[in-house]
Amino acid sequence: MIVLIPARGGSKGLPGKNIKLLNGKPLIAYTIETALQAKSVTAVYVSTDCEEIATIAKNYGALVPALRPAHLATDSALAIDLYNYMLLEWEKSGLTMDHFVVLQPTSPLRKAIHIEEAIALFYEKKADSVISYTPEVHPISWHKYIREDLTFEPIFDDELSNRQSLKTSYYPNGSIYIFTKNLIQQNRYFSAKSFAYLMDRKYSIDIDYQEDFDYAAFLLSKSIAL
Repeated sequence: MIVLIPARGGSKGLPGKNIKLLNGKPLIAYTIETALQAKSVTAVYVSTDCEEIATIAKNYGALVPALRPAHLATDSALAIDLYNYMLLEWEKSGLTMDHFVVLQPTSPLRKAIHIEEAIALFYEKKADSVISYTPEVHPISWHKYIREDLTFEPIFDDELSNRQSLKTSYYPNGSIYIFTKNLIQQNRYFSAKSFAYLMDRKYSIDIDYQEDFDYAAFLLSKSIAL
């Protein structure tokens, strides 16, 4: 199966994060290397608008087509528009596929076995999509909006319950996505044939800010997540 790693150059939360050195290695290298280790992966593509990212990605074994158009690299650009663009680009090059994997470079702790298991689940379920999720620590019903005057605005009906008595909720950890071409061409991520691939929280860090980066470095240095 083909892997797509989207990696644009702009990042406001942590500038240059996709190639920022994490324990001596560019962040994106972790995802490229892990994808190439997965037996079910036939090729790894990196889509970027940045020449430096492209060069580094190639050095670590990824295929990098022409730089993506500027309108697909803005803060407001939708990921699904990039996926549709890449499907067209692959077809133009003579490469056709019914499904593909998306791995974000901001999830450096995922392992090849996670990719393999998610792909196996996708085939087993004859899925339209498989998306990685991890358990939420606190019940989602505890969440609130906070108004400008710092008073609370309910999201859900107030319910006084012990955490232990509530069902576990899960959130997407940003690590693994598998989609059929047909689903993406409908501009959708989910259908009745979408399934969750569950990952342990220790593998689920998604780097947006410096503190996320520092925590990932700590886990890697201590081999806690290995």
